[in-house]
Amino acid sequence: MESESTLLVTVILRHDQSKNLDQIMAYLKETGFYRDFPPEGSELVSWVVAMSYGFIIQLRVEPSALRTLNRYIEQKAWGAFRYEVYPTYDFEPIAQKFKQG
Repeated sequence: MESESTLLVTVILRHDQSKNLDQIMAYLKETGFYRDFPPEGSELVSWVVAMSYGFIIQLRVEPSALRTLNRYIEQKAWGAFRYEVYPTYDFEPIAQKFKQG
């Protein structure tokens, strides 16, 4: 669960479908995307593949590191992915309260 000192951020990386998988992988290797992920000030919470779409990644991020995350994606993921970033929060405890009535 996120604390007062971190934000939960969901990053959606959608494959650039104008490239094939070999081209995408070569680009990510060249930029060091996998080697350097997650960027400083971020902690990986989850990383799932959405088939035929790309990745859905959740990170716990220090507020002061939000710009670092943005620059990381601009420098290392652009060209392989289109991306979206959303501030998020864990809804499961709230849903459990609704369920209990």
